[in-house]
Amino acid sequence: MRFLILNTDYPEFLRWLYAQHPGLENQSYEEQMRIRVESLFGDVGFYSGNLCKLGCEAYDTVANNEFMQKAWAREHGIRLEEPGPVARRWQDALQQARHLAARTLFRYLKPLLRPLVHLLKNQPSWFYDVLAAQIKHYKPDVLLNQAMDGISTIFLKEMKPYVRLLMGQIASPLPQGEDLSCYDLIISSLPNFVDYFRKLGIPSELIRLAFEPRVLEKIGYSSRATIPVSFVGSLSQAHEARVRLLEYLCQRLDVGVWGQGIENLPTGSPIRKHYMGKAWGIEMYQILRNSKMTLNCHIGVAGPYANNMRLFEATGVGTLLITDWKVNLHEIFEPGKEVVAYCTPEECVELIKYYLEHDAEREAIARAGQERTLREHTYYQRMQELVNVVQKYL
Repeated sequence: MRFLILNTDYPEFLRWLYAQHPGLENQSYEEQMRIRVESLFGDVGFYSGNLCKLGCEAYDTVANNEFMQKAWAREHGIRLEEPGPVARRWQDALQQARHLAARTLFRYLKPLLRPLVHLLKNQPSWFYDVLAAQIKHYKPDVLLNQAMDGISTIFLKEMKPYVRLLMGQIASPLPQGEDLSCYDLIISSLPNFVDYFRKLGIPSELIRLAFEPRVLEKIGYSSRATIPVSFVGSLSQAHEARVRLLEYLCQRLDVGVWGQGIENLPTGSPIRKHYMGKAWGIEMYQILRNSKMTLNCHIGVAGPYANNMRLFEATGVGTLLITDWKVNLHEIFEPGKEVVAYCTPEECVELIKYYLEHDAEREAIARAGQERTLREHTYYQRMQELVNVVQKYL
């Protein structure tokens, strides 16, 4: 079974990655991908590496990495000086969408067309041409799009003849104005998303997130945590509850805050005084490992469900996770024994103070959480689940 996994990276991460490796942009596609995978940012390489261990073929592509994608194009004899046929079709679609939105008869469609116009307009000409060439080259049985908010379904519909199963994956705010019916299957780590897609008539399955044990080999071992309390994550408009929690905590505790989106906060936000900068990949894992405890607060679209990466990243490196209580948390970890759960900001403060003063209890819970993650929540186990699901639909 052959997989091609589509992804995109934060532009800020890409700038950081290439700044860390001068001259990388001139290297081969394979070398650029190797460095990208070794950064340990996101899950690029985690899916494909473990799928290969299971006997599958699996390939990654980072669709918005211009240096890497153009290197692939050069190595496969694809010229990109002028917009190619795929890009021209998207330009034509963009013009038609604009004309349609401008016509009086279809003004009510503008809210639906606006996201499409924005998506097509903001992708450079090489984006879809290289992506189309990669799909045709690899001929995947399964095309897994992990960038549902960045790769247009108009494009994916045209690619369907070249794949056996078109699969999407998402657990973040849904893309607006996209026709998701083109997907043969959508997987999500959020139960409410699985229910939503099924109600739309789109096959959907629950596949939780995970931890990659080889991270432990990369970050080494630290016998002493030097950061009392950390938070690593995004601070966007979709994280209102998270921002409110951090502002409350930062007024009362010594909390180190890392992540992106600080510019979204008011100048008077107490988080700004605790902000330590961005942290990508290995550095993020090192911050988590060097923390006595780390905080988690879910994005709004998660609703009542525990879901995000931090659940597994923090426990995986052996740090005490203090997370917001969710109705399904007990299905993943045992609260009070493997993680610590809070219901209110006030309770969160009290729990942090308690475990800062009780080292043995804190370390016992952190150790149990790590054992649970390494026993049940690794990417190898998730890819076993994924292969079983895919086989049903193929």
